[in-house]
Amino acid sequence: MATKSRPRTISVYLYIPNIIGYIRVLMNCFAFAICFSNKELFSILYFISFVCDALDGWFARKFNQVSTFGAVLDMVTDRISTACLLVILSQVYRPSFVFLSLLALDIASHWLQMYSTFLVGKSNHKDVKDSTSWLFKLYYGNRMFMGYCCIACEVLYITLFLLAKESEKMTDVLVAAAQKSMINSALLAFLLFGWATKQLVNVIQMKTAADLCVLYDLNKK
Repeated sequence: MATKSRPRTISVYLYIPNIIGYIRVLMNCFAFAICFSNKELFSILYFISFVCDALDGWFARKFNQVSTFGAVLDMVTDRISTACLLVILSQVYRPSFVFLSLLALDIASHWLQMYSTFLVGKSNHKDVKDSTSWLFKLYYGNRMFMGYCCIACEVLYITLFLLAKESEKMTDVLVAAAQKSMINSALLAFLLFGWATKQLVNVIQMKTAADLCVLYDLNKK
């Protein structure tokens, strides 16, 4: 009886969403190489790379090219891109500890979430239906809401980078920008709300994932 053929290893590497992932990596490498010499071009390239994060998922579902490698590539690219931008912001703003703390929270929460997901046998780290937190379930259950929070967070970081001068206080820059017009104030409030929500979700995510790891240990005894 004929067996159903499986895709070869090389074909998975050449999935359309994975190719988009490679382009994102190259784009980010170039963007960070010129970030201090051309802030505007850096911001454009960084944001395009961020938008491609949504495109690769669409292509994966459209062409039935969902893969574990693609999911890992996508998350690693996201985390490294955001981490690099936060490191840069930590060099141009004071106190730098704020941005380094955000970096640590972002990486720790997502790493723990991925690890706990596989530990309990789930195939997707976005599967949080059994969570007791309504905000956590809303974030991963509603693509528009999650998209808003992610976009607000990244746009806020890009905006801070464009406004930055050496060794400034972040609060001074934000207040100065908000005081220029009501439109600026409204936009910043919109971005800050999405950013704050995402950080709260990261905290919930880290605690929830840690609880799953503990429960896994207890159930083994």
